[in-house]
Amino acid sequence: MQRRIITAIVLVLLCVASLAFFEQIAKADVIDDLKKKIEDRGLTIKELEAEIEKYRKDLTITNAEAKSLQSTIKILDTTNKKLQTDLTVTEKKIDYTTLTIQKLELDIGAKTSAIERQRLAVAESIRQINREEHQSIIEGLLAHERLSSFWDSVESLRQFQGRVQIQIDDFRTAKKDLETTRYEKEEQKDTLIDLKGELADKKKVVEYSKNEKQKLLTSTKEKESSYKKLLADAVAKKEAFERELLKFESELKLQIDPSSIPRSGSGVLRWPLDQIKVTQEFGDTEFSRTHTQVYNGKGHNGVDFRAAIGTQIKSARQGIIKGVGDTDTVCPRASYGKWVLVEHDNGLSTLYAHLSVIKVSPGQTVEAGGILGYSGNTGYSTGPHLHFTVYATQGVRILKKDSRVCGGTYTMPIADLKAYLNPLLYL
Repeated sequence: MQRRIITAIVLVLLCVASLAFFEQIAKADVIDDLKKKIEDRGLTIKELEAEIEKYRKDLTITNAEAKSLQSTIKILDTTNKKLQTDLTVTEKKIDYTTLTIQKLELDIGAKTSAIERQRLAVAESIRQINREEHQSIIEGLLAHERLSSFWDSVESLRQFQGRVQIQIDDFRTAKKDLETTRYEKEEQKDTLIDLKGELADKKKVVEYSKNEKQKLLTSTKEKESSYKKLLADAVAKKEAFERELLKFESELKLQIDPSSIPRSGSGVLRWPLDQIKVTQEFGDTEFSRTHTQVYNGKGHNGVDFRAAIGTQIKSARQGIIKGVGDTDTVCPRASYGKWVLVEHDNGLSTLYAHLSVIKVSPGQTVEAGGILGYSGNTGYSTGPHLHFTVYATQGVRILKKDSRVCGGTYTMPIADLKAYLNPLLYL
């Protein structure tokens, strides 16, 4: 009797396993197709990223050449190709992530069905074992004609219990695996949301870069002489604006408690870019001495980093967005252009200038490494880069200021001169 029951249970388990097997075969083609598509997208992304790296190297070489209308147009053309390729990469990453989510959903469905079948089979096995174990020894002996047959059935039951225990362990492992797959799916969904936001941002950067070229061609009428005059006018306006601003900042008398400023040291702030190349340091630099018309001989009030148009700009520390703005709306090509000011929790504030696209809003909280926007060439800039300034928070204000030079009222961070700090001492 026991042997027949055990045989019946084994047949049930085999049927369950067979159903799972045929279901897996039915889904195998779909999953294999998804895997192939995911692999293809991955290879395409690698090829496009290699193309972007080539454009990046070309831009580095071209930026080092003497500035002329021809070289500037060449930079803009290469930049537009790089940005368009970058846009395509993001689109492919969205496809890749979407396909991955579809595959994970199939995996979750298959694993859920398999777990339910296992659960039912294990439950039935346990019920049968429970019934057999509650049978008295006398009943078991009477059910068999020979004693040896009785002991064989007892041994078979013991072996079957061992197999059921293995099933139970597999069931638990499968449940953990299912939870891992579900968690991976949620991570991929978060990635998809981020990529879609990134795609929208990059479309704005592409539009900005195209407009830059069009404005340049319109303003110069494609003549080198007009381009040189454009540069000279920008330098003159920058010089006049800087003198006006310097006079105002020199008159500020804001109280700054030295104890409110953290001690200098590496790691107080994080780098605002993933790839770092300092193109001009803080203070009395060679560039500021030889270009006094730009910096009025007072040195450089921040650090400049190489950053091709469209490079992600990241917050140097967690903080609150104190303000965003664009000086080009009142003083084109004379100052910071598009800027973001972040106030941190350690007595420091940081400024990010010359952006092409701003991604944050005043009052918003940002994490360390959070994306603030994308680099550009707005304001007074001799080429695409990020201007990064560090202030003692107590000494900086976002103010509206009337400008005779610009003929309007601009809004930007303005600081007591002693509030400017050397960023490289904190990075």
